[in-house]
Amino acid sequence: MAKMGRLAMRHEGAFWNAYYALPGTMKGAVLLGSIALRFVNTEERRQIFMGLMIAAVSDLIEEKMGVRPDWDEPTPGPENERAGHG
Repeated sequence: MAKMGRLAMRHEGAFWNAYYALPGTMKGAVLLGSIALRFVNTEERRQIFMGLMIAAVSDLIEEKMGVRPDWDEPTPGPENERAGHG
């Protein structure tokens, strides 16, 4: 099955933001959700938030395409796409 997109997590200011983006680019990325960093201050909580965002995207893709996507293991985004902490 072809890659349809990816979940991109970004630390931006006081928030951790989840985006749905096409492979290899953040151009046209869609903001899925944000959470204050203080609420995801452990790996367990970050995994819970990412799981929710993955489930949301999977639901949308399944509704539109009729198939639920498989997800690859998380990998860091390209250096040129990484947001600062500003």
